[in-house]
Parts: sequence; C-alpha cells; structure tokens
Amino acid sequence: MSHTNLEKKISVVINTYNAEKHLAQVVDSVKHFDEIIVCDMESTDDTITIAKSMGCRVITFPKGNYNIVEPARQFAIDHATHPWILVVDADELISEQLRAYLYRHIATPNCADGLYIPRKNYFMGQFLHAHYPDYILRFFRKEVAHWPAVIHAVPQINGTISYIPKRNHALAIEHLANDSIATLFKKTDTYSDYEVPRRRHKNYGAGSLLTRPAFRFFKSYILKGGFRDGAPGFIHAVWDAFYQFAVVAKLIEERKNKS
Repeated sequence: MSHTNLEKKISVVINTYNAEKHLAQVVDSVKHFDEIIVCDMESTDDTITIAKSMGCRVITFPKGNYNIVEPARQFAIDHATHPWILVVDADELISEQLRAYLYRHIATPNCADGLYIPRKNYFMGQFLHAHYPDYILRFFRKEVAHWPAVIHAVPQINGTISYIPKRNHALAIEHLANDSIATLFKKTDTYSDYEVPRRRHKNYGAGSLLTRPAFRFFKSYILKGGFRDGAPGFIHAVWDAFYQFAVVAKLIEERKNKS
C-alpha cells in the first residue's frame, strides 16, 4: 500500500536490546508501513544484523547503565521521518487488520491525535483474561507527543486521545513475551528498583505491605477475571501482588537506611 501524501504516512519505531529472538517476526509484521526505525541500545547479539538485513533504519542509543527502555523512547521518536508514530516493542506483533485501521484513522478528518491500542498477553502459553485489554498508548501524532524517561511512563499527548475497541481482538497488539517464572523474578527486581524514585512521595507505611499486594491480587484474580485462567491466572495474580510488595518493601528499606 503506497501512501504518497506525507500527512498520511506512519513511522514504526522499535526499541531493542538483545532482541534477536522475535525481531524478524516483529519486523515482518510491520513491513507494509512507510518506515521502520530500530533504535538499538548497543545489543551484543544479532539484533542489528537482523534489522539491517530486513531493511530497517538502525540508530543507536548508548545503553550506559540503563536497564529499561524508556530513556531511549523519545530519542527514537525524534528520528522518525513521518508525522504519525507507531511504537512497537521487540516482542510485539501488529496484525494486518490493525495496520489497516490505523491508516483509516489518519485519513479521517479531525481524527484523534493519539490512540490507545489493546494488547493480548500470554503466560504459560495461554491468553490471560485478567490482562486484557491492557490498553497501551502507542500510536500518535509525532508533533504533539513527548515520552518521559521513567519506567512504565505513558507518552504525554498534547491533543485528543481515543481508544481502539477492545471487542475486536484482531485489532489488538500480540505480545509474544510469555515470560518464564525466572524472567519474572528478574523483571520484578529490576523494575521495582526503578519504581522507587517514582513513588518516594507516597510515604507508604508497614500496613501497605499487606494492603497493596492484597488489593492487587483481588483486582487481578477476581475483578479482572484471572480465575478463568486456571493455575496460570492464579500464579500471575500472585505475581502482580508480589510486585507491589517488592516496591513498598524497597521504599521502606530506603527510608530505614537513611534514618
């Protein structure tokens, strides 16, 4: 599909670090967009080789001591050529139906400047009801967007925002991560470290070690339907709770060490 009108063109931005496992599949899923930029944080595997062999434009963001992707997000967006940006992680697939939806969207007069897209997540090889629609703001007009360099940040859009309907699963981003228990342990430790500076102002007390994990488990397992997913749903709900426990515990530890 050719998009000759500059205003109707979309740049895909993929941030990577040692992402060889899924990258070819990811790039193949976005090959019909107008531009693909791979912003790499100095990978040591075959990530860059794969990206270049598939025609991507590769730029490098110095990894330094970063263990999260957010500091490289805005850098990658700034290098995009076209007015519309689709941010895709290196373990996410874009369906043909979603691609067509996005081009229809930008062809509509006075369309929203940003779109929340549903995402399908998997654990132990099965779809997680409790983590759907998992809306993520990944499509937006470049000129009105800014992505803060903090963990789990949502891009700031100076304009209107809409949501893609969750009822049509074909329009959802397919998340291939399917993390193992070992990987979840590592992510919990890394991500909770980065959460501490964001939540210092919360001043959680010891009671939060119980209440925050308990509520998160209830939300994930009961309110969002994790009970429908059998043992994987229960395990993931416990993990959601443990993440909250880890963040609160690290905040309390930090305060104790300073006192």
